[in-house]
Formats: sequence, C-alpha cells, structure tokens
Amino acid sequence: MTGFPTLVTVDEALSTLFDKTKIHEPIVENVPLEESLGRICAEDVLSPVNVPSFDRSAVDGYAVKAVDTFGASPTNPVTLSIAGSSHAGMKKDEIPEIGSGQAVEIYTGAAIPVGADAVVMAEYVRKHGDGFVEVIRQVHPFQNVSRVGEDYRVGDVVVEKGVRIRSWHIGALASLNITRVPVYRKLRVGVLSTGGELVEPGEKVEEGQVVNSSKPMLKALVIENGCDAVDLGTVEDELDVVASRIAEGLKKCDMLIVTGGTSIGERDVVPEAVNRVGEPGVVFHGVRIRPAKPTGAGVVDGKPVFMLSGYPVSAMIGFTLFVKPLIEKAYNQRPAIPHKIRARLTRRVPNQSLTRSFVRVKVEKTATGFVVEPLMLTGSGLLSTLTKANGILVVPENVEGYDEGEEVEVELLDHGL
Repeated sequence: MTGFPTLVTVDEALSTLFDKTKIHEPIVENVPLEESLGRICAEDVLSPVNVPSFDRSAVDGYAVKAVDTFGASPTNPVTLSIAGSSHAGMKKDEIPEIGSGQAVEIYTGAAIPVGADAVVMAEYVRKHGDGFVEVIRQVHPFQNVSRVGEDYRVGDVVVEKGVRIRSWHIGALASLNITRVPVYRKLRVGVLSTGGELVEPGEKVEEGQVVNSSKPMLKALVIENGCDAVDLGTVEDELDVVASRIAEGLKKCDMLIVTGGTSIGERDVVPEAVNRVGEPGVVFHGVRIRPAKPTGAGVVDGKPVFMLSGYPVSAMIGFTLFVKPLIEKAYNQRPAIPHKIRARLTRRVPNQSLTRSFVRVKVEKTATGFVVEPLMLTGSGLLSTLTKANGILVVPENVEGYDEGEEVEVELLDHGL
C-alpha cells in the first residue's frame, strides 16, 4: 500500500474534468405546470399578458379623484357623495363612473372606476348614512392602485433559463394562465456501490458486514439535484465485475457515481476498472481535501465516472465538490448562492498544509452573538457528525488553521455545502 503519487487541488480537478467531459445540453420537454416543480427551466418563460390586466384597488376603501382629497385632514375633512360600489369580479360596465366630488366604495382586487385615479383606505374615511363620506387624509394620484402590468408586462421574463422551478414560480406561472413549462429532461445518474462487506438496508447484518448507507444518500443527493437516480446495485471488489457493471451503467446513464474501492488498498480496484472500460479513463485521482482525499473521476467516451469514497461524509463532500457542479453545468444552471454566517470558534481548528478541509460544525446563537463548535475533522464514516451539524467550516489550502475565539465564516448545511 502506497500513498497517492499526485494530489491535485479542487480547482485543478474541476478544470480537468470540465475539459475532458463532453457535456451535451439535455433534451427539452414541455410538462404540465404542477409537474415542473423542482425541474430546471430550459428556456426563458415570457409573460403572454399584462398582470394585472386592468387598474385595480390594492386596499379596501373608496375610489376617488385624488385632486378632490388635497388638503383633507381630521380637522378639515372633505365630503364626497357615494356613487356606488365596485367588487372584485364586476365587469367594467357594471361599475359607476365618478365625477368631481364623488367616490365609489371599492374592495381589494376590484377594478378602478372610470374617472377615479386613487383609493382612500377605509380607515381614513367616515361614512354617513345619507350617502356621503368624509375623507380625513389626502391621497396622491394612483395611491393604493395596482396599475396595469405592475406585476408582469407582456414579454417580461417570468422564469429564467437554468433556474430550478420552485413553489413561487408555480404561483407566478399560474397567474399568467401558463399550463405547460419547458424543462430539461432529467439526467440519468447511475450509482454503483463496491464492497463485499456491504448489505442493503433492511437485510440481516452478519458479523463483519456493514449496512450500505452511502448509496441511499448519494441517490438522494442525485434526486435533490434534479436528476433521476439509477441504482446499479452493489458488487464485490473484483476488477472484472466492477468494470463490467460500469460499462453496463454507461450504456443507460448520462454519468456514473461509483462509491468505494477508490483508495489505495489491495481491493481498491475502481480506478483500474474505469481505465479498462474506455478512454481517456481516470483524469484525476487524489485531491488535496480532508476528508475525501481518495476522490477521483474518469471519463469514458465523454461521460463522467465519479469515484467517491465509500465513507458517507467523504462521499457527500465529493458529490458536492465535483458531481453537483457538472450537473449544474449540464443544466445551464446558476450555482446556488450558499447561505453563510459569521461566528466565533469555541476551540482551535488546525489544518494540514496545502489541504482544503471541511469541518462539520454546530452553530448556536448566544447572548453575545453566534458561536461555532467544531464537531470533527476526521472520521469520514461518521454520519452522526452530519446529522448533528448545521454548518460546514471550509478551511482553505493556504490557511494553517483558526484559533479559538477567532471569527470565521460558516456555510449553513440547510442551504448546501
């Protein structure tokens, strides 16, 4: 067993991977609106109409000519006669026009009467039973009025190409009566586990065996990132078997993730299997990160094959650093902006020279501000450090570590690594 002959930085590895991979834009398909949730928008979706399509009231109150209210106050009210009312859903010809000295009782969402150009909120009006109201606060033209096209105008971009469609996009598209949305066909990402010691969740665990937690986690990450996860099973650490399963997976998937068998032990046969399947084979193996140093990737006929550690935490970091960026690139997707917070360390965090470290941490709010407690830097198989953590502290390659009490920037896990 020997060490890695060459270690590359994250940036070097990504650059090599992007250079060697043939990334083809996925097929575009039009799906029903409600089925587009979580999918990646394939084209700019433009508004076909103005929203609102008419001037409407933004409040409950009285539609008026703004000029009639100038100077109105509690001690100097303006008296107006009530010409009628306007309710949401009424047609234009059902709503009375107003002239000088008149007002129309109006409700939120209702059309502004012809002749009116503002709405006085109900709380600034005193109503009299004889068909008159007293306005006690002046309004300016178009105050409390939602103008035509205020929300969207014809031709406005509602959802941009490369954006993941979320619940608020669904609402906006529905308001425009858009019922089908152009999205990218989901990429098919195969996930293969290697290791004779592994059993699937739910199976009986014999002495020396381990429940396979990395594959279900990676499949979940694939789905979370807008792709279809293809379970390629779990195989023994045998070169011929691993190579055969990789070749089989590449026939039906856009990219593969192989977990386990990528370190430097006698049974770590995945790199050799990738080289055997096709050209150019392994493009990097061994990255200056901790944990997940054994991470690697290969390319076979333009398709990427990611070689991730069998340890769950390392596999997650490898996925986030290498698989996710390639998925985003294939989807023309804008990388998510991580949610970060500044907090003070409760104890020192050392770092190895020229290594980018990912420290699982717990951020808590105290009376004096946020503090961050490092959970563990090593222990790449300890999933408990992820379930207990709510953030990741990234220590760059050129930093020797952080001291106790030092203020650091933490990326919150709920918003991505």
